[in-house]
Amino acid sequence: MNNKLYDGQKLNDFKELVNLYKTKYKDLTAFEYKEKPDDDNHIKVKYSQFAKDIENLAVSLLNMSCKKVALISDNRYEWCVSYLAITTAGLIVVPLDKSLPKNEILELLKRSEADSIIFSDKYIDTVNDCNCDCSFKICMDFDCIPNAHDYGFISFSKLLDDGKFLSHEKYNSLSIDNKGLSIILFTSGTTNISKAVMLSQYAICMDLYALSQMINITTEDKFLSFLPLHHTFESTTTFLFGTSCGITIAICDGLKYIQKNLVEYHVTGFVCVPLMLEIMYKKILKTIKEQNKLRVVNIARFIFRHASIETKRKVFKQIIDNLGGRLRTIIAGGAPMDKETIRGYNDFGFDVHQGYGLTETAPVLAGENSFHKKTGSVGFPLPTIEIKIDNPDNNGIGEIIAKTPAIMLGYYNNDEATKEVIKNGFFYTGDLGYIDKDGFLFVTGRKKDMIVLKNGKKIFPEEIEILINKLSYVTESMVFGSLDDSKADRNTDVTICAKIIYDEDELKKVFPGISQTDYCDFIWNDIKTKINKQMPAYKYIRRIIISTEPLIKTTTQKIKRNEEINRIKLNDNK
Repeated sequence: MNNKLYDGQKLNDFKELVNLYKTKYKDLTAFEYKEKPDDDNHIKVKYSQFAKDIENLAVSLLNMSCKKVALISDNRYEWCVSYLAITTAGLIVVPLDKSLPKNEILELLKRSEADSIIFSDKYIDTVNDCNCDCSFKICMDFDCIPNAHDYGFISFSKLLDDGKFLSHEKYNSLSIDNKGLSIILFTSGTTNISKAVMLSQYAICMDLYALSQMINITTEDKFLSFLPLHHTFESTTTFLFGTSCGITIAICDGLKYIQKNLVEYHVTGFVCVPLMLEIMYKKILKTIKEQNKLRVVNIARFIFRHASIETKRKVFKQIIDNLGGRLRTIIAGGAPMDKETIRGYNDFGFDVHQGYGLTETAPVLAGENSFHKKTGSVGFPLPTIEIKIDNPDNNGIGEIIAKTPAIMLGYYNNDEATKEVIKNGFFYTGDLGYIDKDGFLFVTGRKKDMIVLKNGKKIFPEEIEILINKLSYVTESMVFGSLDDSKADRNTDVTICAKIIYDEDELKKVFPGISQTDYCDFIWNDIKTKINKQMPAYKYIRRIIISTEPLIKTTTQKIKRNEEINRIKLNDNK
């Protein structure tokens, strides 16, 4: 397929990115946020000020002789300043997962060998207990902490002020090694199995260049940032790519404030994971049903399906207005998404782009653009990236491997693990998928999560989970295979199981008058009659577990399947 692309914008390193802030975008608003969720006052920061803050902090860090700086906080302006100050000073940044428990944060600090840490007030106790070699402990909220000096903390705001009066000569003359180690990112997982991915500025800048050829983001756009910035999907796609295009980043007040923030900030786009889009879509359909407009809306969707996006936005103006009135661009990645959900958003006048990538590839490997889309796919390889299917089966499904200039340098202090995934210049993703005749990539699931029956049949949990999640009362689900060891000698096959998390209020609306003791029976009947009947018999769900307790997930809402299965086994043995 001959893909139509935009011209794109090429950068060599993050100093060139900051130079865009100082010149091309200097008079535009870079960030908009509030001190507290209920505040009416919006704080706005221009790109010119953002660049000054980056440079002043960078100069202070160089003056302190920092080398490797850990960074942890909620999404906030100071995080973005810190990230670019550290990297444009030629230092190494180590973004840490803000949701990890104290013991895991301390372990990652130790593993990364960070000599400094920049943190918010939520992590005072963690930093106080830090027994690693963090000589400099820089607090973003220093002025709000009584006796902060007694803890040995350094004021973030004071470093910004100090940087104004220190010589900038060393910083200005500093030459960035754009192919050297600049960022260490830990993959999801426990501290014993998480890997420390080493990325260069060259890798991320190549990804930014590829993204700029795929998606037309302009200075008129305002994106809401709510996925955690420590994760490369959000930091690369919203923060670095967004600001390279001169957008305004509105910082979300928290997950429960997303819809409110979409409205009050008049957001035009956001980056998210499919789970969030599916939850929002269920709410949209629920509102339509409550207004008794479902039939009318479905007819309008059919009539205007092939109309221009502008026409659709006029037809479905009420839905658009409920999400702020300006929301248009949605970039989703991280997991497969239900085709009906994608069609729904596109029918209503939203421009949904599905993508695919990994931390190790900085991160985006493939994506859709406005010219070329195919529902259910994750698009086609980005410019400069080669994707192949390794060892495909009869259906063309095999492991996705990629050759990209945005590949990681390797895993920090783990050559063995690096050699397992990088072979002959290709990165072996561990994901399974296929490429169709038009060049679109389809991801079918994780290689390690695939369920293989004794007859060789393969089952991908994600495709069944998508069906289960369509039930209105289901908030999320996890499908897995279970083998009864006690019966293994009888040639017993794998049992397909599903753990289903339900919303009790919604369940009662669907099945009015039922008692809690009957919940499982009614859900099980739905699984048998509505889910199993959509699939061949070998994929039938044979056992369900129901709960209202959320599944164990990463901060980007990916299910930690092994941990969840261990929890199920533990409960089974009680």
